[in-house]
Amino acid sequence: MQPDTILSPRELEIAQSYARGRTYHAIAERLHIAPSTVRTHLAAIYRKLEVSSKLELHARLDGASPPAETQTDHGAVISELALSLEEAIGRERALSEVLRIISRSRGDTEAVMAAILGHALELCDAEFGILFEYHGDRRFSARFTRGIPQGFRDWLDRQGVFTAGKATGLGRMETVRDVVNIVDVRSEELYRTDDPLRLATADLGGARSFVAIPMLSGDGLVGAFTIYRQQVRPFNAQVTALAHTFADQSVIALDNARMISELRALGARTG
Repeated sequence: MQPDTILSPRELEIAQSYARGRTYHAIAERLHIAPSTVRTHLAAIYRKLEVSSKLELHARLDGASPPAETQTDHGAVISELALSLEEAIGRERALSEVLRIISRSRGDTEAVMAAILGHALELCDAEFGILFEYHGDRRFSARFTRGIPQGFRDWLDRQGVFTAGKATGLGRMETVRDVVNIVDVRSEELYRTDDPLRLATADLGGARSFVAIPMLSGDGLVGAFTIYRQQVRPFNAQVTALAHTFADQSVIALDNARMISELRALGARTG
């Protein structure tokens, strides 16, 4: 049977996009669905078409026949393992790309942080991200952003350096110097107060689930790497660990930029 007789129109569209190299996030944006929904569809597509890789999917869509003997009882397991493997390979490629960008950045933090946040949002299945710079005493400023709703961006720009309340995600992260993972920013009591950061995050940013990763240089807190989902979909331990890796890479990038800037300043003085 041909794929268009096995798959629904939505599944066929997703299958064709994925086979052409589009990511979960890119497909989700085009179809106005969540990246996790794209993955759910792909698991069903792999199972229905009896494929176990993107190459097999591409061939099947081009008219290749399924294997003569298939173990359909294990279809769900095979499709899950195949997607998990492809996602793991994607993570490794993204992290390698981030390291390559950092090594060649020559101090261009804007380009580096845009790339890091972009990969983080893609792999962590989040809608937007912010790298907050830490100024001491619970004071932060939004230094880099990616995918942030304009209303929230404007609000942060107006605040400049602001003080985060102790009960906010940033405030709690500063206190414990550890990951703060909030299931739903609207379900906490803080949302029913007049805390300006929480109200802006939820109402202007449309954020629901949120994770804040401390950015540490040595023993010092230099910032917070934060990613947000606009649906209540808590970040699990695997995703949080991945976000932590991107936070660490951000610190490396910022430290490199600082050293390059200092070397240039020294060269200008001695030249």
